[in-house]
Amino acid sequence: MIQIALVGTGNVATSSYLPYLSKQEGVALSFYNRTRAKAEAAASRFGGSVAGSLRELVEAGPDAVLVLTRETDRYEAALALLELRPKRLFFEKPLVAMRGQANVEEADFVKGREVLQRARAAGVETAMVFNYRFFDQTLKASQIVAARSWGQATNVSALVHYACWSHCIDLVLCFAGAVSKVTALASHQERGWTGQGGARDIAAAFRTEADATGTIIGTNGLDFKLPLFELTLAFERGRLHMRDLDGDLEVLDYSTRQHEVYQVSRDSSRWEHYNASFARSLEGYLGSIRAGGPPPIPGIAGLRELQFEAGLKRSAAEGRPVVLAEEFPLDL
Repeated sequence: MIQIALVGTGNVATSSYLPYLSKQEGVALSFYNRTRAKAEAAASRFGGSVAGSLRELVEAGPDAVLVLTRETDRYEAALALLELRPKRLFFEKPLVAMRGQANVEEADFVKGREVLQRARAAGVETAMVFNYRFFDQTLKASQIVAARSWGQATNVSALVHYACWSHCIDLVLCFAGAVSKVTALASHQERGWTGQGGARDIAAAFRTEADATGTIIGTNGLDFKLPLFELTLAFERGRLHMRDLDGDLEVLDYSTRQHEVYQVSRDSSRWEHYNASFARSLEGYLGSIRAGGPPPIPGIAGLRELQFEAGLKRSAAEGRPVVLAEEFPLDL
């Protein structure tokens, strides 16, 4: 029996995590929420026990604690949990964002680094969700890159709604590797988005440690009913284009001179594909616990995403390139 504890029982937990977790054989659930009534409502709906405090939750000996609070509260929750030394912590994204995911600041990187440093010192394994890695098109893209020996990434371009921002940064880092230097510009005007608040557009050029170059634009200005991101990844011997949560994957293979298009089933909405990506992410994570192996996506992936964002914000504010390893070292 795997024991999974959830901290935070809001909409993210009840819509994206618990529909899958509650149906898994051999998984026992426990809940903590600052508003106990919300934890009790989750337990009543999905099954499981309710803890009156974080200490009670952790002292029950869960195999992993899923930290599903709002990103604005995640730092505080993580530090409180680390004082209790759970076996594993699994974080929603972004790792820390005190003013919301569209407004990550340099201080969020510092706080995120502190969380991982304390986890390492306490012997607590950390993991991230980053469920966009588990979309059909992303999984297929990963298979193609691995199987066809396309070589190193050479160029990247991305247009991203802030609703997908941290996920798409993670995809860039996943496919192209760690970023070494960024140069960014921000708009003067904020663009609003219901549920997120205003944020300025940002456009950046960057170079990876493996010498790939790229550009990325973040905005709240994309229509929410149309594709929320477009990502093009060029390699030495081919390139990929991905669009939105349920979009097509286009493949250009230089060796075969073929243009291939992979489509997902059209009998499901983009949000059903979104929920399915959470199920795959959790399936992989539970599998790693059962096998006693490392998580599919380690906690450092969340810190690398914040490092990239911190570099963007400093570059835009100061009007100069930022070398990430020098100005925002991971120190892990």
